[in-house]
Amino acid sequence: MTRKLLILFALSLAYVHVSAQQYNDKLGAWYMYFWNTTLGESNFGFQGDLQYRSFDYGEDLEQIMLRGGFTWNPAGNKAKLTLGYANITTGVEGESTRTVVESRIYQEALLPQRFGRFFLTHRFRYEQRFVNDDFRTRYRYNLFLNVDLNGKELKEGCVYLALYNELFVNGQRNVDAELTVEYFDRNRLYGALGYSLKDNLRFQLGVMRQTSMSQFKDQIQVSAHHKF
Repeated sequence: MTRKLLILFALSLAYVHVSAQQYNDKLGAWYMYFWNTTLGESNFGFQGDLQYRSFDYGEDLEQIMLRGGFTWNPAGNKAKLTLGYANITTGVEGESTRTVVESRIYQEALLPQRFGRFFLTHRFRYEQRFVNDDFRTRYRYNLFLNVDLNGKELKEGCVYLALYNELFVNGQRNVDAELTVEYFDRNRLYGALGYSLKDNLRFQLGVMRQTSMSQFKDQIQVSAHHKF
């Protein structure tokens, strides 16, 4: 089973654009808070995240992201379905203070699996993006893999390895009369060490490499994952 998991994770890395990207050696930093909650004993709830992304360690704004959604767990199924909205403010690297604001609607499906100490989650997300006067769509697939290192099952006191790979695919190439993009948008590869402070609160510190059509760059990621 372990071998099958490793093969599946490797397959998720299979499509990464390998043309003439340049390496951006300016290390960025992303600070993130993820949360989710259930409405009483029902199958409904909410989830979301707050993110501050910087081209450096904090002063050069890359993005501020506010995202939240309404969730539903089908009866007798571990899957979680989400309908949500996100507001994203994106900056320009360097001294410019110019920003672009994006509104985004998304639909998402989370499909968790467990094999011993291996916690696997497939995430499928479809986005409708409103950027200035442009409308765009995008498909995303993320394969998460958490590995329990000390037998605590991702509960209080657990130390774990956190890995993921996410592929982004544009829904169309022609955004408008003047803008054309490739179907491949970007790929994110991540590795981190995590710790469960409580059964419902985990922290992760890791590095993510983002590969786009033009460049690849590394970001330090600090994240909190809270269920209440």
